[in-house]
Amino acid sequence: MDLFEPEDTLPHSPLAESLRPKTLDEVIGQTHLLGEGKPLRLAFQSGKPHSMIFWGPPGVGKTTLARLTASAFNSEFIALSAVMSGVKDIREAMEQARRHWAMGKSTILFVDEIHRFNKSQQDALLPHVESGLFTFIGATTENPSFEVNSALLSRAQVYVLKSLSDAELKQLLERAQAKALGDLTLDGAAVDTLVGYADGDARRLLNLLEQCQTAAQASVQSHVGADFVQNALTLNARRFDKGGDYFYDQISALHKSVRGSHPDAALYWLTRMLDGGADPKYLARRIIRMAWEDIGLADPRAMQIANDAALTYERLGSPEGELALGQAVIYLAVAPKSNAGYKAFNAARAFVKEDPSRAVPVHLRNAPTRLMKELGHGHTYRYAHDEPNAYAAGESYLPEGMSEPGWYEPVPRGLEIKIAEKLALLKKWDEDA
Repeated sequence: MDLFEPEDTLPHSPLAESLRPKTLDEVIGQTHLLGEGKPLRLAFQSGKPHSMIFWGPPGVGKTTLARLTASAFNSEFIALSAVMSGVKDIREAMEQARRHWAMGKSTILFVDEIHRFNKSQQDALLPHVESGLFTFIGATTENPSFEVNSALLSRAQVYVLKSLSDAELKQLLERAQAKALGDLTLDGAAVDTLVGYADGDARRLLNLLEQCQTAAQASVQSHVGADFVQNALTLNARRFDKGGDYFYDQISALHKSVRGSHPDAALYWLTRMLDGGADPKYLARRIIRMAWEDIGLADPRAMQIANDAALTYERLGSPEGELALGQAVIYLAVAPKSNAGYKAFNAARAFVKEDPSRAVPVHLRNAPTRLMKELGHGHTYRYAHDEPNAYAAGESYLPEGMSEPGWYEPVPRGLEIKIAEKLALLKKWDEDA
């Protein structure tokens, strides 16, 4: 028997479990992996199991594919949940795999949410993967490059699964209607509503459909429309993982839309994240960061507006304060762009990190005591305000022997056009001096 009983042995199985595909051809979606001649289809046809990691959002078939792999390779199937399993469960799984081995049977060990295992737990699997005691399959919603140990990752083929399209979700809904919903029918608007709120998640669609069936039975209805779906179900916001890849992908899209000077796209991603439950205070901090990184001195007002928007949200809260964030995003998107200051700062940091400590030139040193003055600290320093144009032409402010690095190069946009003209004039004065 499996370490954990299959869910389909439980009474009153949820619709998502009772409709779980029994063969590869029943799987809806993932045609980029399962179509004829595609990688996972070829892997199944080879008859030779190999360690795999299924990476993708919730409800796209990761567990289903793991179970089908066990069937395809005629292997025993052991399932662990990284959320609920500890060292004891891992040991029991190893012992079970050894018993299978002794009986001449191969084993597939499936670890759901493998990213939840810590480094030592993942390391505990490695020698058994290498020895061939079992074939390892992991499932994760997080980027395995960051969440799975490199040693384990190097021994597994990563397959990236995608959210189901609306057409694929409708295909799944039709299958559910034919096999499990009895006389219940839904009009086109109701189907579109359910598909929209499922947001690419097959399991979520089936759970919503099951809730809809229960509500229809309770109200003695056999045909439902969009209004019934809206009123009868608790329809949560679209899928949004506050700590996972989807969160950071959307933050990335927001930042790149601002950088790309596309206000509508920037507003879309901002409101999408707000709708999904992102913390507006976190978004405000990121907006401030965008102002400094991508606009900089080309328009210093951008930093002020970003800060003011954050303060406005602090004062008003949601939803009123979110308007300030939206307008800040618009301003940043249409503002002139410059990463000159950002690049200059990073170049200076990288230089200082690798460069030996250089002495402060004597004429720039502080001289608060008589001894320091006698040592010449600050003696030849030229006070800029006493010089023509308040500029000490020809003066050097870098350590001795250090050439001008030229880190800051203003871009020909916004205020930095004027800054570039000013720096060019100062350079001419230095050359004249």
